[in-house]
Amino acid sequence: MSLLEELKTIIEHEQQLAGPVVPLPHPRKEDGRRMSASDRKPSEMARSPSSPASRVAPSGKAGDLFGNRPISGSGVGSSRSPYARIHALIPAESPLHEMNTLEEVEAFVRDNVLIPLDKTRKNPVFGTGNPDADLMVIGEAPGADEDAQGEPFVGRAGMLLNKILAAIRFAREEVYIANILKSRPPNNRNPLAEEVNAHAPILYKQIALIQPKILLCVGRTSATTLLDRQDSLGAMRQTFHDFHGLPLLVTYHPAALLRNPGWKRPAWEDVQMLRERYDRLTGNTA
Repeated sequence: MSLLEELKTIIEHEQQLAGPVVPLPHPRKEDGRRMSASDRKPSEMARSPSSPASRVAPSGKAGDLFGNRPISGSGVGSSRSPYARIHALIPAESPLHEMNTLEEVEAFVRDNVLIPLDKTRKNPVFGTGNPDADLMVIGEAPGADEDAQGEPFVGRAGMLLNKILAAIRFAREEVYIANILKSRPPNNRNPLAEEVNAHAPILYKQIALIQPKILLCVGRTSATTLLDRQDSLGAMRQTFHDFHGLPLLVTYHPAALLRNPGWKRPAWEDVQMLRERYDRLTGNTA
């Protein structure tokens, strides 16, 4: 093992032991209901141009030993909520800023062509599940089954995801499931950078409106997009990452588990970690 690999192992181990565990309560109105994006002050939803490719450290701030730069605005002491920070990733000129409900955002996705894939899709694949979910599962892009039905994770991979969620006491309807891309790439190829840059703001808006307390990225592409890093999936597993104040865990995509059953055991270890952190964040003692 090289020195860098040994250091990386030590760092990830320390992160796993001492990751952020402070609960992240949703903003509440006086009557106890959750505060939506439209209820917050404009100053709390500050806008600033950004994209997955531009989320880098301020000038002069070095990255880590492995070439990954810290995500801007995610440091301790920030006065903005995680959801305001994530909302600020949406480019200032985007019409998404004026939308206050998931229904508005879904209509925007359905009615607009942002990239060539939006012309060739059968159906946009926006997202599904509980709009007040505390857990959000994020994949890469729709496949053939999803494109046909307009819903994420409905094929064999979706059935396996449902089983994984059930094994850690989540019903599919209890969480919210979405992808980075809302349109299927041909032959299920990896998303292109320009496709990610065009569709990622939609995901940021979904997160800002849903206000989950924890994120699960399934597959390397969803993780590298949100974390703005180019590590292997194995290097990103088994530790919680800070995504602008939200804990984010990375594990294998269900489709990868179907191709490589040997990865099911480490994936099981990941989702057990997820459930344990979820229970601590939400105060669930069941």
